Order: sequence, then C-alpha cells, then structure tokens
Amino acid sequence: MRVPSSQVRIQICKCIISFYHAEPPKKQLAGLHSTSANYKIQMAELGGLAETLVLSLALVENQLAEKLWVLKALQHLSTSGVNCKLMMKAQAASRICSHLNDADPSGQLLFRSSEILWNLLENASKEEIVNQLSNLECIYALKEVFVNLLMHGFRHYDRQLRNDLLVIATLIAENPGAPMIESGFTKQLILLATFSEVKSHNPLVKGFKLTYSYEDFELKKLLFNMVAVLAKDLCAVQLLNEGKVVLALFHYVKPNEKPGVHDWSVAQYEELQLHAIATLASVAPLLVDDYMICQGNTRLLMFLEWCVGQDPFFGQGNCFHGAGGRGNKLAQMRYSLRVLRPVVSLCDEAVNLDLCDQGAINQLLDILKHITNKSKEKEDAIVLEIQTDILLILSTLCENDLHRKELFGCEGVDILIPFMKMDPNKLYSGLGHNRLLFSTLDSLWCCVMGCYIAEDYFLEKEGIFLLLDLLALKQKNICNLILGILVEFCDNSKTASHINTWRGKKDQTAASLLIHLWKQEELELGVKHDQDGRIVDAKKPLVGSFQEQQGVIPMPANCPSIAIMEVSENMRAKIYSVLCKLGFENLPGLSAKDFVTLAIIRRYLDFKVGEVWSEICAELKEETFRPVTPDEEALKVISEASENVGKMVTTLQTEMLESQQHQELQEEQKVYSKIQAIHKQREMVNKSWENFLTRTSNYEALKKAKRLQEKSIDASRSKSRPQNAMLHSTEIKGLNTTIASGRLVTVESTPSELTGGPLADTDLALRKLSVRGGALKKIKGVKVLDPFKKDSVSVK
Repeated sequence: MRVPSSQVRIQICKCIISFYHAEPPKKQLAGLHSTSANYKIQMAELGGLAETLVLSLALVENQLAEKLWVLKALQHLSTSGVNCKLMMKAQAASRICSHLNDADPSGQLLFRSSEILWNLLENASKEEIVNQLSNLECIYALKEVFVNLLMHGFRHYDRQLRNDLLVIATLIAENPGAPMIESGFTKQLILLATFSEVKSHNPLVKGFKLTYSYEDFELKKLLFNMVAVLAKDLCAVQLLNEGKVVLALFHYVKPNEKPGVHDWSVAQYEELQLHAIATLASVAPLLVDDYMICQGNTRLLMFLEWCVGQDPFFGQGNCFHGAGGRGNKLAQMRYSLRVLRPVVSLCDEAVNLDLCDQGAINQLLDILKHITNKSKEKEDAIVLEIQTDILLILSTLCENDLHRKELFGCEGVDILIPFMKMDPNKLYSGLGHNRLLFSTLDSLWCCVMGCYIAEDYFLEKEGIFLLLDLLALKQKNICNLILGILVEFCDNSKTASHINTWRGKKDQTAASLLIHLWKQEELELGVKHDQDGRIVDAKKPLVGSFQEQQGVIPMPANCPSIAIMEVSENMRAKIYSVLCKLGFENLPGLSAKDFVTLAIIRRYLDFKVGEVWSEICAELKEETFRPVTPDEEALKVISEASENVGKMVTTLQTEMLESQQHQELQEEQKVYSKIQAIHKQREMVNKSWENFLTRTSNYEALKKAKRLQEKSIDASRSKSRPQNAMLHSTEIKGLNTTIASGRLVTVESTPSELTGGPLADTDLALRKLSVRGGALKKIKGVKVLDPFKKDSVSVK
C-alpha cells in the first residue's frame, strides 16, 4: 500500500475481496492448479493482512476512493475472529470511528465503517473495542454522524444506520471512563429521549417529530435504554434532572383506557409503556425530589389500583418486558412495583410517610391477597416476583413504626401464614420460591415483631410451629434468619410454651433441634471435641480450626477482632439466646450427649468473654507490649478463671456421661432380673405341672402328697387351745386329694356324657373306687360308714 499508485492500491484491495467472492478461472494453465479460496483466506490470516490494511488507512486518509476500497476489504476481513483480533491490535476501532464524519457523498464510508465496528464488537473482545472507542475524538465523530442522520436521514436505510450507531453509543456509555458527558452527547441523548413527552425549546428538536414507523419505534426504545444506562453514572444525574426525565417517564404510568387513540399501535404503546416504567425504576431512586414533585406515589398507587381492577384490558405480552402479561395486567403491576420498591428502600421519611398516608399498606395487602388467591392453581416467576416485591415494600414501610405495624396487623399475618406453609421442595424450583420465603420471614420480622396484637395473633395461628418446621429443614441460608426471629419472639412471654410444645419428626423437641444445630455449626467450624462431645481444650473451647489457623492479627481499637466478628458469622450466639429464654432446666427430649453439649452452650457467654481476653493477651504479646504489673496480674487471673470454667464444664460433662453409663447399667440389670424372674416362673410352672402329673398318675405319690399336706396343715394350727372349746373337724375322712375339699364337689374334668349324669346313689365313704372308662362305679360289698342324704352331693 506504500506504492504511490491509486490503481495499484485499489487492485490490491480487489484481490483481497476476491478471496471471499472467488470465481473459477476461465483458463487453466498447463501443469498448474489454482489455489482455493479457503487457502487464500487462511494465508491472509496468518500473514497479518488485516492489521496491515488498518495501518494503511493513514496512507489513504485524503484519497476517498482508495479509502473506500480499503474499508471494503476490511469489511470482508472482519468477518473472521482471527482478523478481528489483529485489527484490534492495530487500534482499528479508534482509527475507523474517528473518521466516521469524513466527507463522503456516496455514504459508503459510514456504512462500511459501522459494519466493521459491529464485526469487531461481535468477533473480538468487546471490552477492548469499547475502550478504544471511549475517547473524545471518537465520541464527537459518533455524535455528529448520529445527529446528522437523525435530522436529515429520510430513507429506511438511514434510520436503520442511525439505530445501529445508537447501539454502539450505548455500549460506549456503559464504560464509566467514556467522556460522554464532556462531549455533550449525554445531554443531547436525554433531550431526544424526552422531547415528545416534555416540551422543549432546544433548537435541536424544534420542528422535529418522530414518525410511527418501526425504525422510529426502535429508536424510542433505544433512547429509553440509553437513559437507564446513563443513570448508572452518578455524574449524569444532574443532566437527568435538567432534562425532566422523571416527568417524561411518568407520562406512561397511566391506564391505556382508549386503545387506538395513540399513534402507536396497541402492542407498540404497551411495549413503550413497560419499557418506560422499567427505566423509571432505575431513575426514580436517583431523583427523589423530582419523583415527589411529579406525585410519584399517587400515580403509582392509582396505576396499581387499575392493575387489579376489572377493566377490559388484555395485554399483548409480545415484548421482553411483557413476559407473562398476555391477557392480563401482571406485566404493568410487576414493573410498577419495581419502581416503588427501590424508592421505598431509600428510607426517605417524607416519601414513605406520603405513601402510608395514602393507604399504601392496606392497598398492598389487598393486592397481595388478590394475587395469591388468583394464582393458587398455577404459580409462575412473575407472580412470585410480585408477591416478593410487595412483602419487601411492606417490610421497609413497617420497620420501626408501631402504627404501621398495627395497620399490617392480623390481616397481614393471615397472608404470611400460607407462605410459611410452602412446600420445601419448591425452594429449588428456580421460579423464585426461595426469595418469596426470605421476604416472608423479613416481613414477619419487620411487620409483626414489636406489635403485641400481631404477635399474639401469630402465636394463635401456630406461627411458632411453622417457624420451627422451617428450622427443622436445616437449610443453612434460612436458619440464621429464623433463629433471629425466634430470639425476638421470645420477648413475648407466651412464646416459650409454644416452643416447648412443638414436636418434629420422630417426636423431636425444639431443644433437641437447637442442640443439633449447634453441633452441626461447630462441626463446620472445626471446633475440637472428643467422641462424646466433651471439651478438648479448656483454654479455647469455642475456637474453630480456621480461626486457630488464622491466628491473632493486631487490629485498631475501632475495628472488631476475629473473636467478635465470629459472633455474627454463625448461629451459636442466637441458639444460646433462645435457650436462655427457654431456660436450661427441664428441657424435654434430650439424650445424655445432648446434655453434654448443653453444658457448653450454657457457658457460651463466659467462654466468649474468656476468648476475647485471651485475644487481648495475644495481641499485646504480638505487639511486644508489656502491661503494668497490676494489669498483668489481672490478665493472668482472668485467663485462669476462664480456663477453670472450661475445666469445670469438662468435669461436669464427664459426670454426666458416667451417670448415664451407671443408669444404663442399672437398667440393663433390671432387664436381666426381669428375664431371670420370667425364666424362674416358667420353671415353677413346669415343676408344678410335673407334680400334678405325678399325683394324678401315681396313687402312692398322691397319698404321700396328702400326708405332707395334712402335716403342713397341723403344723400351721395353734398349739394352745382354749378350755371348754369344741373343735369341729373340717376334714373328710378317707379322701386322698391334695386340693381343698368341701361337701359340695363340682367335678369338671369328666364330661357328663361319660358318667351318665349325676351319681345320686354314690356313697362318700367308699373304701375302694374303680375307674372304668373315665366313670366312677359302685362296687358291691363296700361298707358305707357314714351315709349322707342323697341330695348332699352333686356330681357332674
């Protein structure tokens, strides 16, 4: 390209372009074969041709025809990522953009330059290209070309090119180091974004009017997007204020009651409306004064009221911001709440007071109830986001204000309870249930805590049970928040009974759950304990492995040390606080190892104080400071006292374990004694049965048993007899039975069908009995000694 010949330069460019538009040769030379187009392109990449052409732009700066051919060649080369990196290395973006406004009647220079810039942004490092464009020279050139196309462009092609340049300008504006304000481009863009909604006497827009073509519709959206990007630069806030951006954007925060009145179509107007409200969410928190001047609270509340109304409006839902809003007003509600939430979160008392004075709390509760009831069958990400935003707004409004908490009241508690009963599996759905749960817990803390009426109603609705159910899930990200709520709730005297009443899976108690969480937390921290949970190091009973490895770092007096920071970084302090409220005595459902851990929890505050003093001593030693003798003695006494507390707790833990072991041995002995008694009883039953069989099968054994029985009866009688006493014998002579006998005998062992019925003629004083076939028979020749009446004996 250094050859001082225009034709040679142009021909070189044509050859390069031919790589991408190769035509088969008309005549093949003998013994030669033409190279392929891909080979030529690869050789161009390897040879750094693109970088060379970029550098050659300086040589053809004043030759328009040659410059156009070079740009055309670069346009083809920039379709390759390799070439784009080479061009980026040669500062192609800056070189090309700075000459966008060079004179060119054909318009090819602007077209080809913009195309090259687009290819560089797509195929090379976007950040590096933007940095090359972020200089005054490039931005000035871009501004002049954009304004010229805006004012004088009338063709479809001009409008498309104008929009492409605005996109490039937006990418540059995202770079905080770009001198957009210094170049005056920011002020012009803000003016163009608002001139159709806010009257302006600026000559730039005097007599200018957007048509309602698709390209101008895209321009309007791009300008709104540019405003949102400029709002990220605090230096541009003053320009946004001067341009009355908030007033212009609020122009769209109103019901579209008469579709077709606007020159935009219904779908286009809805898209612009949603885009404007989304932009307002970025701008309004920066311009609170403008927001209040425009009566932003009133407009948003009225717009939200329209969103839940029964007006016959059906959203198109065709645009990015209209997702989920087809056939309803959910998209409008979603972005209105996105405006309200950051404004309220500023905690500007004037803004929040104005909002509450207009009944925002009750209105938001009604909207939340309406949305919740309407979406019971189907929940999507849009509905969940709306619910989350409303709860966050209510949390900010009600925090530290008792009157607003009373307005939230029982109605708000009734809304929170179903959210707390959410299926835990939904937390991982990815739709936003986890954010909804967090905002629910935040609302509980900010809107209910501190208001006794709401607290009592929450307790009546078994809210503490729901909190403990959520805590039992042992989700690390919500446990800390729930424990904080429980600590606050324990100030209510009715809370402790609810906590002690709760039972989880396998009849787990709240105390057992809290101790389990403590163990899990210390396991993650790496606190040293033996296998039974006892303290290993009495000097550092709470220090974890990470904290011990980090050591002691001397800190200024106004900076919290590691021991203090650790309190807020884990759940142990909150668990200790809850158990302090419940009391450490008579906690139900605890095992021996739970009591061992409870002994540590009970002394948590003492251990933490000792840890802080130990840290102070270590810092003094690290900084080679020696305290005065009284202070040194005091530090020594404090360290010994802290260590003694650790040793005392260790001793108590050992006693607990030994007592538990002794109790287990006693219970084991009781079980063995019971087993022995059962076996002995069985042996006695078996022996009794054997004796019975012996007596019934051996007559001699029966007589012997009878004699032993009679002897035992005589031995049990009193030896002294009163005078003139008459003794009556209760014995029936001649009976050889070992059971207590009376004159009325019922025999159940022999069935009546075998005996032939009652034996009316049987004599009791039989000397000899015969058993035949199981029945008693009277034998002739038997002498009856004492006959009785027939009806004296009944035998069955």
